[in-house]
Parts: sequence; structure tokens; C-alpha cells
Amino acid sequence: MRYFEDYRPGDVHEFTNTITVDEQRMIEFATEFDPQPFHVDKDADSPFGGLIASGWHTAAMMMRLFADHYLSDVASLASPGVDQVRWLVPVRAGDTLRLRATVLDARRSASKPDRGIVRTGVELLNQRDEVVMTLDATNFLLLRDPDQRP
Repeated sequence: MRYFEDYRPGDVHEFTNTITVDEQRMIEFATEFDPQPFHVDKDADSPFGGLIASGWHTAAMMMRLFADHYLSDVASLASPGVDQVRWLVPVRAGDTLRLRATVLDARRSASKPDRGIVRTGVELLNQRDEVVMTLDATNFLLLRDPDQRP
């Protein structure tokens, strides 16, 4: 039940909810959307020492955690995009992923007074607390009370 006012710069949200990477789903995703050998063939000669998840599959799993646990289901309006997507550590079948989100900036919209703009630093971590992926997300969120002065 969070609204724009509840996203304060500097706040860090760490979630214990996780997604465990399933090998079959990893291969199915890559077969359809990112069919590079190291994503689809367990026996391929891989510079990563074996099969790894597509970065785009990793991003999709991050988005599931982000939508379920960080974004507001009452105030989230949309996103104009993300910046600085980085895949830092290969994600493998059996890895367990969790989300850490840091509010980088929150400001009211100058053109639409019923909403604000929140920029969030997103980190996806594995079971060894290694950051496997980062990005900066921007989201539009409704204000709880748009008539309240900033």
C-alpha cells in the first residue's frame, strides 16, 4: 500500500523473497529469445564453464521480484525505462536470487501534480550475496494526497 510519499531517497529495501533458477525454464527462455550456445546447450564449449541464464531472463526474474515486493500495487503507473543495466556474475541453474532496492531520487512531477517520479538502484543478488545484476529503474507513482504541498 505504498504511495510516492513512502519512497524516500536513501531508503534501502532488502527482500527475503527469492526465485530459484530452474534449468529447464532457463533453456526454454533462451531457446525462444536468446539462443546463444552457452544459454541453450549444456554440452557447449562455454567461456563461462557451463550453461548460464540469459541476461534477459535474469532481468525478467528481477522484474518479477521488483513488481511483487517493491513496486506499489495501488500507486504504480508505469516506467519510462531503465538505465545502466549490468550483468556482473553469471546466473546458473539452482541459483537463488533476491532483490535489494535503494531509492536514489524521488521528486514530484512538474507536469502532473497527482504523481511523482522515483529512481531506484536495483541489485539482484545470488545465494552467496554476490551482486549478479544491477540497473537504475525509473517509475511513476501516484501521490497519496496530491493536494498536499511539497
